[in-house]
Amino acid sequence: MRLATGSGVALTFDDGPHPDGTPAALTALSREAAPATFFLAGEQVMRYPALCAEIASAGHEVALHCHRHRNQLRLTPSAIAEDMRRGEAAIAEACGRAPRLYRPPYGIFSTAGLILARRNYEPLLWTRWGRDWSARATVESITAKATERIAPRDVILLHEADHYSHPGSWRNTIGALPRILDALAAAGHQPVAIPPAP
Repeated sequence: MRLATGSGVALTFDDGPHPDGTPAALTALSREAAPATFFLAGEQVMRYPALCAEIASAGHEVALHCHRHRNQLRLTPSAIAEDMRRGEAAIAEACGRAPRLYRPPYGIFSTAGLILARRNYEPLLWTRWGRDWSARATVESITAKATERIAPRDVILLHEADHYSHPGSWRNTIGALPRILDALAAAGHQPVAIPPAP
């Protein structure tokens, strides 16, 4: 799913905040003055509310990923709605603003989940990913996959957290992030955050 408008490339991070990965990502982004969008998990926001506030205060977009990281296909419509409600509430309390963008865990929508998402948020998936959650991922493989055939309005999926993936996987993501930013600059692509639709 590409960005609807503009010519930039969106950097997005799922599954945070993370006590080590999120500060490292924020530092790397700050060095290049690169904005990003963080799709946050409510249960992690409740553990690390100050990090959620730090993301927002640094000028990045905060968005809803979930409350608990579960596949929508295994949940009832009411459970999906409750998960969205709890995740949104956690983010709003920690960051001072409610998220308006939504991406489901694993990028999988059920029919009911998509209807609920469209009713309450702007759904957004991705067009490029680093496959950085895998035990086999390396700095080199993440960089190559995330930037392969990169084009204007692409959305890159990364993870600065390992709560739901291979332990320590965030380290390779952070190692790849400066290289990804360099590759975008070399190709003439401006990193952008994703503002929600008015």
